[in-house]
Amino acid sequence: MARKKTESFDFEAALNELEALVERMERGESGLEDSLKDFERGIELTRAAQGALQEAEQKVQILLQKNGEPVDFPGEAPSE
Repeated sequence: MARKKTESFDFEAALNELEALVERMERGESGLEDSLKDFERGIELTRAAQGALQEAEQKVQILLQKNGEPVDFPGEAPSE
């Protein structure tokens, strides 16, 4: 169930919406109630984006495994 939700998550659209929310809040043109709603929406978008990034990182790690051993990324300390 969570997998379907992540697959339909549009990361780029979430970032664009988050940027618009930040810009609107920085201008200070909204009232307190609207600012709180924007902040709440920003938190939701941030959490969803973080979840999508974590899932993508896990998929990359799985794809890069070699004979059951993780592959180290350049510049990363070797795994033990």
